[in-house]
Formats: sequence, structure tokens, C-alpha cells
Amino acid sequence: MLRAMLSAAVGYVRKNPDEVVRQAVQATGLTFGVPLATLRWFAGNIKGKKAPKDVEITSTPPALRFSAVVDAMGTPVRAAASIKIDEVTISEESLRIGVRLRDVKLSLAGESESPVATLIQSGALDLSKPGNLVKFVPKKPPAVVEAEGDRIVIDLMKVPKLANDPRVKRILGVLSPVLGIRAIETDRDHLWIKLRATPAGLPEAIGKIRKNGAAK
Repeated sequence: MLRAMLSAAVGYVRKNPDEVVRQAVQATGLTFGVPLATLRWFAGNIKGKKAPKDVEITSTPPALRFSAVVDAMGTPVRAAASIKIDEVTISEESLRIGVRLRDVKLSLAGESESPVATLIQSGALDLSKPGNLVKFVPKKPPAVVEAEGDRIVIDLMKVPKLANDPRVKRILGVLSPVLGIRAIETDRDHLWIKLRATPAGLPEAIGKIRKNGAAK
């Protein structure tokens, strides 16, 4: 996988020689870009029985447009939506990400007479407010902390594997006082992550580093 990643990265830079200069210029403003080609490469290399199939990634600035065939309770369904991240809040105990889902579409990827297929074909689902649908799912993932209208908020620190990992908490404790994310947006061929630096939080971050070092 690592060799394939390096090969794909080298191939992309060769085809887009101005990418290095563009990234360097943007980095001066604490903005870093991920080419959509990179996201497509990763999506195409996800393996697994329940991994999304036929993934398509495009942009509808400032949102990201995602489409894939997924397994919905044994029924193959093509799901598509425009995804806009409107909040990223980082603290030692929380990693909240607010997502707006718009222009959501569900269609059958094959013939089926399952309850899911019947529900989709009936048109009874209000896809303009996916958050309301998620809110009433009986067994929501623990990471889903809010769902309303077209907005869903997840907190990755509610995932037990992350919450119980002391290394993750230490990293968040050091980064959160000095670094934040002010926006995540797209243009025609990039996903741009715009960071926010807070130099006033540097003493707190240094204190956390020293504390972690002493604890070891």
C-alpha cells in the first residue's frame, strides 16, 4: 500500500508540476490542500466486504459531492450527497465535526424487493432533512451526538477505541491550545483545510508536553 501511495503521489506531481508551488504558497496562510484525485485514489483502494463500491468524488464548492454504492441492510443502494463541514472543534476531551448533508439522493443499484427497497421506491423518506432520519435510528453509532435538519454532528472521542487511547488525548491536549481548524472548503479540484494558529496558547501546550514527559 505504501509503495502504491508513493507511486500515485509521484505520478500526480508529474502530471501537475505546479502543485508543489501552489501548496507552498497556500501554506504561508496556514492553508493546506488535498487534491480530489488523492481522495479518489484512497476511495478506490478501500478493500472489504462492506466497503463502498463505485465511489465518485467531485466538488460543488464549497462542498464535496460524494456518491457510492453501499450495502443498506442487504440491499445495494447508490447514495449521493453534497457534504459541507461547518464546524471542527478540538479539545482534550472532544473532537467534534459538524456536517451538513444536502441534495441527498438514494436509488436502488439493482432489483430488490426488500423493505429498504420498498421504502426508497415509495418516496416516503424526506431526504431534505437527513439529520431527522438519523435522529430516530434505533441504534445510532456512539459518535453521533447531534442530528437535526440537514446537519449531523459527530464526536470522534465518543468512539471507544479513541476515547480509551491515552496517546490520542495527549496529542489533542497539546494541539488544541495552539491550533484549530477555521474552515474546510473545496474548489474545482482540491479540498482545502484552513488552520487557525493561537500563539497565546503556546505556554499551555508546552506545559502539557512537560506534564506528559514527567508522567512517562
